[in-house]
Amino acid sequence: MRRLLAALVAAGAFAMAAPARAHHSFPDIYVEDRTVTIQGELAQIVLRNPHSFVHVVVKEKDGSLVRYAVEWVGAAELGGQGVTPETLKLGDYVIVSGWPGRNPTDHRVRMTSMQRPKDGFLWKMRPRGM
Repeated sequence: MRRLLAALVAAGAFAMAAPARAHHSFPDIYVEDRTVTIQGELAQIVLRNPHSFVHVVVKEKDGSLVRYAVEWVGAAELGGQGVTPETLKLGDYVIVSGWPGRNPTDHRVRMTSMQRPKDGFLWKMRPRGM
């Protein structure tokens, strides 16, 4: 019985620690003193907490198509700003600006703004602490 109780306590502690390990420090992944801009079509939209993602297919200068993973703020924050699951659609042409990933081959961006030219939609990151 003690072994079972100890195993359950250990499993609970491990489960509670997993979310803490999963969260990351943005400066470890992104170069915050540089900005890049990419443009292309939305291929995937994942609204979730603590961070949402959009995937954008970008046509590079050499003509190749590259899929970028663009990290966004969480769904709860987006909802408070009026962004809902209906706001964006797959295939929307968007222009995204943000911090580039430290490893260029990862094709990652931490979004600071997104525009959708066809209707003037604009989202901008709020300054920290607001």
